[in-house]
Amino acid sequence: MAEKTVVIGAGFSGLATSALLAHKGHQVTLLEKNDSTGGRAREWKSGGFTFDMGPSWYLMPEVFDAFFEYLGKRREDYFSLHQLSTYYKVFFEKADAVTITSDLDETKKLFDSFEPMAGLRLQKYLDQAEYKYDVAMKEFLYREYRSIFQFFNRRIIREGLKLNIFTNMDSFVKNYFQDLRARQILEYAMVFLGTGPKDAPALYSIMSHVDLNLGVYYPEGGMAGAAAGFRRLAEECGVRILTGRSVTGFEYDKNRISTVVCGDERYPADLVVNSADYHHAETDLLTREYRRYSPAYWNSRVVAPSMFIIYMGINRQLENMEHHNLYFAEDWDRHFDQIFKKPEWPSNPCFYLSCNSKTDTTSAPPGGENVFILVPVAPGLDDNDSQREVYAEEVLRHIEKVTGEDLHSDVAVRRIYSHRDFMADYNAYKGTALGLSHTLFQTAVFRPAHQSAKLRNLFYTGQFTHPGVGVPMTLISGQVVAEEIEKALGKPLGV
Repeated sequence: MAEKTVVIGAGFSGLATSALLAHKGHQVTLLEKNDSTGGRAREWKSGGFTFDMGPSWYLMPEVFDAFFEYLGKRREDYFSLHQLSTYYKVFFEKADAVTITSDLDETKKLFDSFEPMAGLRLQKYLDQAEYKYDVAMKEFLYREYRSIFQFFNRRIIREGLKLNIFTNMDSFVKNYFQDLRARQILEYAMVFLGTGPKDAPALYSIMSHVDLNLGVYYPEGGMAGAAAGFRRLAEECGVRILTGRSVTGFEYDKNRISTVVCGDERYPADLVVNSADYHHAETDLLTREYRRYSPAYWNSRVVAPSMFIIYMGINRQLENMEHHNLYFAEDWDRHFDQIFKKPEWPSNPCFYLSCNSKTDTTSAPPGGENVFILVPVAPGLDDNDSQREVYAEEVLRHIEKVTGEDLHSDVAVRRIYSHRDFMADYNAYKGTALGLSHTLFQTAVFRPAHQSAKLRNLFYTGQFTHPGVGVPMTLISGQVVAEEIEKALGKPLGV
């Protein structure tokens, strides 16, 4: 008989895992606490503007395509992609702004303008990044780790120097470049992995291969459009999706979950997969005797940043902006310290600003601009109304100083979203926007496990588990956990 499988949380990992298990004959019910699917990749509409609420970078397109192919489908039948010609614009505190484009030769010339022979060194840097990326994709990401010996395997030990898992990212990049601008362009992605360059393993130089070689894309309808494509795929596979269903606990039969409880509703389950916040499931949904991780464990984790976000609809064009825009302060270590070492609201913060209306004119009324402002901030900060408004004003003045764009005028829509919203909407631990940071000892086997140690039919997927943070990683997590489930059931998962 088909297993009655309940998946909790309809973000990318929940949708992906649901589709995979339904494809193999499971009777899957997907429960989502919010009124729409997509998780952090939901959309919000107001005043004719359509905002991606969370992730806005579409990277590693081959991971998305491979997922659909795994199910015998074609990604382009569910949503289309557009490769950006200008990947992003970078504003520096004490130097002129630059643009990074799809033309790698032009990017090498840009690096040559930073310091002599930097273009040649950039190619060497990207070559090693591509090598590490290929190793990671073939031998590291798409597998489960149950012990430290599986992680530190022969190849990791033999080629550890090439993979740079024991070197920090900042030191590694300094071996190639001395110019701060070059280093910041190659290191900025670490914050989107939930860590700083001095704490991230240099293995993650693969991210430069991801954006400079593989490219930056935009899916039709934004990231929410991509999430909608995954929902349609899941439904075609037979998944029953129920929104507005907040899981409140479980009923047990010895060492198994027998029922998933949503208030007055009960959902019998042979198998349960949690794609929601891992800490929430462990500490709020499970009764004490079935928890794997103690409060001391969670207190010892390096939690990834929260995000201070301002959604703005502007009734005019922003001339100084591209689709993706970044600002790097001269002393950006201070911003990282204000996130990870001495938590406080950052002064002179680095920021990300998106105008996806530069690519997608349907996201704003004619002549208008869709603006998404993001400042990485420490998790767990006091996020009250007064603090929000004060900090929002500081951020807007800061952006005007950095970019020359006044975001106080012609404002049609404005909404602030931060810690308490991540907690309310996603039960996010300490209001984190991402999960756990990618330090060495929060990588692979050191991340929370895919399978419960105390409940035979409870599994986990999503950004807390291996391989970690980012939409492509959560898709891979879904494939990894689906394979582990089928192994536990004694069935092959392959199509």
